[in-house]
Amino acid sequence: MSLWKKYFGVAEPARRDDITPFLWNDDTAVKARYQQDEKYQAAVMEQYKLYVEMADRISIRRGLANTFFLTLNSAILTLIAVFWKDRPEGLSPWLLLPALVLAVGLCLAWFWVVRSYRQLNSGKFAVIGALEQRLPASPWWNGEWKALRGEERDKSTYWALTHVEIWVPALFAFAYVFGAIVAIVSGV
Repeated sequence: MSLWKKYFGVAEPARRDDITPFLWNDDTAVKARYQQDEKYQAAVMEQYKLYVEMADRISIRRGLANTFFLTLNSAILTLIAVFWKDRPEGLSPWLLLPALVLAVGLCLAWFWVVRSYRQLNSGKFAVIGALEQRLPASPWWNGEWKALRGEERDKSTYWALTHVEIWVPALFAFAYVFGAIVAIVSGV
């Protein structure tokens, strides 16, 4: 695996079938505690509800992280624009380079945070799909995804938010680099 793909590539999402063999306790002591099917189903349902809640909380934290980075980048762009417009005469445009390095570094951090949340959610949703195998219905894994993507996993039907949100830090980084190049080349 290339270094570029390792740090900037998007890994394959976790699959339910890869998780299932490791999810269930086949220990005889565990089976003995849940001899009655009703108790077993109630335990699976409680674990399912808890796990879905945990996945939802990860999604909320992910949204907060995106809001934080979006606000921070918007403030940086605004500050650069305001201070650069009213800068003292003769100030070198090369002074933008340290700010550019910091801003692009911030965009990289944002990219990796989004990527990490995507990987974490992928694993959580695969576990949810595996838990749904023991429930009477599979509303998320079989139902929702089938409704959103269809048989062919058609991207025109549904684009996962992570496929869009992963580009936002790259667009901010592009804006920073493009603005710095324009300022340096024009000597403004």
